[in-house]
Amino acid sequence: MSGGGMESVARPRSNGSGAANGQQKRERCGDFQMPLHYPRYTQSDYETMPEWKLDCLLKEYGLPIAGDVEQKRKFAIGAFLWPN
Repeated sequence: MSGGGMESVARPRSNGSGAANGQQKRERCGDFQMPLHYPRYTQSDYETMPEWKLDCLLKEYGLPIAGDVEQKRKFAIGAFLWPN
């Protein structure tokens, strides 16, 4: 060992997928994903938003998309809007 310099450390070779030496290891906790931006819709936006757009928004955050369009709107309003 040298005196105080930076040492070279051998690292396992990566196969390009982030797994070392071809080992596939997934470390994921649940399905929640935090997208880069928080949605900036108003309550009236959610109340008039088409169902497909609600589905995309909820899916993007890893939230459930079960129920009818009114249930999805209510869920999105509760999840993304702060009380006044």
